[in-house]
Amino acid sequence: MIVSYAELAGTLERALAALGLEPDRAPRCAQLIADSTRDGVPSHGLNLFPRVASMIRRGAIDPRGRAIRVAGRGALERWDGRRGVGALNAFDAMQAAIAGARASGIACVALGNTNHWMRGGSYGWQAADAGAIALCWTNTLPNLPPWGAATPRIGNNPLVVAVPRANGHVVLDMAMSQFSYGALASYRARGERLPVAGGFDRDGRLTDDPAAIEASRRPLPIGFWKGSGLAIVLDIIAAALAGGRATHEIGADPEQETGLSQVFIAIDPASLEGVAIDRVADAVVASVQARYPGERTLAARRQHLQQGIEVDDEAWTIARRCASA
Repeated sequence: MIVSYAELAGTLERALAALGLEPDRAPRCAQLIADSTRDGVPSHGLNLFPRVASMIRRGAIDPRGRAIRVAGRGALERWDGRRGVGALNAFDAMQAAIAGARASGIACVALGNTNHWMRGGSYGWQAADAGAIALCWTNTLPNLPPWGAATPRIGNNPLVVAVPRANGHVVLDMAMSQFSYGALASYRARGERLPVAGGFDRDGRLTDDPAAIEASRRPLPIGFWKGSGLAIVLDIIAAALAGGRATHEIGADPEQETGLSQVFIAIDPASLEGVAIDRVADAVVASVQARYPGERTLAARRQHLQQGIEVDDEAWTIARRCASA
């Protein structure tokens, strides 16, 4: 089914309000979910809505929980997400980091006791739209085997780096696995193979079959042992700064993936004289003569705003049912 952005966002807003989000919160959450879907990442947008709805109904997510600052010194703050809606907690944490960066040049907000932030790239775009450089990441449930092992013990811990640019922000949004589980599910649903090997099957053979990787729970870390190592250090830093849970303390059931730890860093390039972020970014993008991180997002956004957004039938039906409840 093809729907307009306005219909998607409006339906999600009504659905979230019916699930208990307050009037000043439901529109923002609906926008974040709709924007991810509009930008070509439905796996971390509308397609995740059914899980969010289920977790709210079971009490794993508190629809009225709001992140609060609990400690801080200088440019570093610690926040408690109070098991609130992950996307809203992440948005608020990045807003605080942006405000801190404008005051002192750089700021870091470590957020604990939160939930799945949905599309991590959303917070990179948020910062870049505000003229800030951003670096943020989250830990996850154990869904990626450490290099050399077969059992998932580390998270695929998405990492986002964003650079503001008038001609199109440069936004890198990547998991520590070659393909996120959401991407694997999308390829499987379309009946497509992966463009490159993305993990191992149950017999330990590299494969481009997304269903086989989902079944084995053995996605391939980016850069092999390098991605595995990066996932581990990101987990340590996030949990330590946030005073929250590390991956080994989070359950393996996606429906119980709660109590996550996240880090949001914002840098205000205008704080230093002579920083020509646009000139440098434009020159680098021109020099590589290849697709830059964020370019496909902008193309998908233009297309979907003009032609409508293709939505997953099951997720859309659940959202409409919630909206009419």
